[in-house]
Amino acid sequence: MNDLERRYLRLLRAYPADYRRARGAEIVGTYLDLAAPDQRWPAPVDAADLVRGGLRQRLRAAGVTDLIPGVRLAALLALVTASALAGVWGTAELHPPPVEWGVPHVGPFVSLGVVTWAAWLLAAVVIAVAPSRVARWAIALALLLTLALPPVAAALDAPRPPLYVLLPQLVLGLLGLALPDRPPAALRLAPLLSALLALAAAEFLVGLSDIDGYYGPALAVLPATGGLLLAVGALLATGLAMGGDGRGGWALVTLLTPAGFLAVPRLATDIGRMHGAVTYTELAVTAVAVALTGPAVLLLTVLLRSRRTVTPQPSGQPCPTCGTRLTAPQPR
Repeated sequence: MNDLERRYLRLLRAYPADYRRARGAEIVGTYLDLAAPDQRWPAPVDAADLVRGGLRQRLRAAGVTDLIPGVRLAALLALVTASALAGVWGTAELHPPPVEWGVPHVGPFVSLGVVTWAAWLLAAVVIAVAPSRVARWAIALALLLTLALPPVAAALDAPRPPLYVLLPQLVLGLLGLALPDRPPAALRLAPLLSALLALAAAEFLVGLSDIDGYYGPALAVLPATGGLLLAVGALLATGLAMGGDGRGGWALVTLLTPAGFLAVPRLATDIGRMHGAVTYTELAVTAVAVALTGPAVLLLTVLLRSRRTVTPQPSGQPCPTCGTRLTAPQPR
């Protein structure tokens, strides 16, 4: 056994044990036949395919095959939400407080956040016109700029959006990376349309209000957005469930985490009132609680839905990883 085969066998552990015993040798053999003569490491694409195929088989064995389609549906809703928020905050950045207030700002903008929101709006455009592979790169760029904003603002001693505004954007963007490979054209346009509507609505509301910046609007916008996200998810779950489709239910459970982060300012405010004031401690504790509770609910749902039976791979069907047609029956 050479190094390449040993490394492929390690990657094969992503599959259930029964599946590895039945078809592991054939899968690894296929990859070895396609490898270059001097290749020592699995190609990144092959490694990703193996892990993806293993996850798919484990979900099938657990009886939760609708989970991945549900996560993809949640990713589209997350991107629509992230794009709308980028439109709202991007508009807010164009209206800094009056100079006589003495509030620090960055040129004609409220803060350095204008760069981040521009990246998210650009990602919405890319999602609408480019393949999903390219769109994921645009989302990743927006995520990196969002993540880099706090240290860059600290280094330049420049204002930035609050962390409780940036954090839900990060969570929504991370979920958005799971968008489907070939979504219909109408769904690809949804993030851009939501961003344009949010830009127009925010510009109209700014003209009616004297509130500038993030701190006041965030306490209203973020929880309302989280509630709307859950309401849309619940409607989709109900509608799809009536047709026997479980994707909506999994999407709703997946959306609990980003919706929770959107509600952090409101939850922290409610907690702070018990102590007389809202501090960074309340915000941090609330964010940690949401970060633990959301994934825990998803994991618990998977465990409750899991079944002990293993769904056999039909004879003659292609392997979900390498595409080879397999004929050996899958044992229990």
